[in-house]
Amino acid sequence: MTSIHVLKSAILLSGAMLLLSCNKDDQNDSDQNAKYPTLTGANPIVVAHRGASGYLPEHTIEGYTKAIDMGADFIEPDLVMTKDGQLVVRHEPMLSGTTNVADIPAFASKKTTRNIDGAMVTDWFVCDFTLVEIKKLKAKQAFAERSQQYNNLYSIPTFEEVVALAKQRSAQTGRVIGIYPETKHPSFHEALNLKITDKLLEVLTAEGWNDASSPVYVQSFEVSNLQYIRSKSTVKIIQLLSCYDVTLNGDLVFTVPAGEIISDGKPYDWYLKGDTRDYGFFRTQAGLDFVKTYANGIGPWKPFIISYKGTDANNDGKADDINADGKVDDSDKEALPPSTLISDAHKKGLQVHAYTFRNEGRRLLHNYYNNPILEYQAFYKLGLDGLFSDFTDMAIQAR
Repeated sequence: MTSIHVLKSAILLSGAMLLLSCNKDDQNDSDQNAKYPTLTGANPIVVAHRGASGYLPEHTIEGYTKAIDMGADFIEPDLVMTKDGQLVVRHEPMLSGTTNVADIPAFASKKTTRNIDGAMVTDWFVCDFTLVEIKKLKAKQAFAERSQQYNNLYSIPTFEEVVALAKQRSAQTGRVIGIYPETKHPSFHEALNLKITDKLLEVLTAEGWNDASSPVYVQSFEVSNLQYIRSKSTVKIIQLLSCYDVTLNGDLVFTVPAGEIISDGKPYDWYLKGDTRDYGFFRTQAGLDFVKTYANGIGPWKPFIISYKGTDANNDGKADDINADGKVDDSDKEALPPSTLISDAHKKGLQVHAYTFRNEGRRLLHNYYNNPILEYQAFYKLGLDGLFSDFTDMAIQAR
């Protein structure tokens, strides 16, 4: 980083710290005194993305507990289904990336290849395990650059166990801690006769959390299952939005190469029906009107709101390594002016919850000068209604 950039970074960081210091008392004010132009005027919610996943293995009771202690408003359990029809909490139906399944000889024969939204994936799949077998696994950190010292210590929780934790800690802390479940690859599960959406509704009903007043948001990248939920329940719903990539000039890419996961560019249930629309549809007025018929808001990947561009001084069609650290990543990209997605959604009465905010320097655009607080502030000031963060403490501090 040049001396000019160092000076600029120091000034920006100083300003951010001063802002946080000046607003320290405001951070604990009631929602009526919120500082940001959210849909309701309430402060944006902070959702613990897979728990305190920046610090502990994701989707564990211990990780959720740490995130709650850090001040999370909601904890996010991603839901997949076992062979015997139980909801357990993993980011994907595959197990090798987040558990020690590969180290257990008794499960070696369960490794297989399945179609996940158009991509043939070889792994161990939750749908081939009973709950008893899942409980023999231990979680591990999914990101190599994060601490591995807590690997193989924590069990895989059921959805019911996560709900119980939220209720228990709500009673202990005197503040409502909500849950934000996502049904992962519902069409994949339904094809195996694993009724993941019905099971979710069954558990929410049993817990007394299956209506609009409950501290619950249900999210999915597919559409049909969310429409089905709306036909059965008034629970709050968020339509997730994704794209495959971002071009050098900042355009979002929705066309997915052959053999890769189709739902990175369009809802997989739409693909199965022959619907040609992709997630870009949801940025349009018609798309937002459509979402309004069944959901309370949208959950876009961050570039839908603030995209970014690369520098290509040598005209090779690739982003340059502008910070000269020997690799090209987000820290070499520059933020573009924000889109109108938040204001457009707000005009329709829809909330906007964006994902995923992380601390690592390689994941922060050059404009943020390795300071995640600056990124949070950029989105908060646009009126973002909520966000998913691997680092709950930083999201709360910035708020």
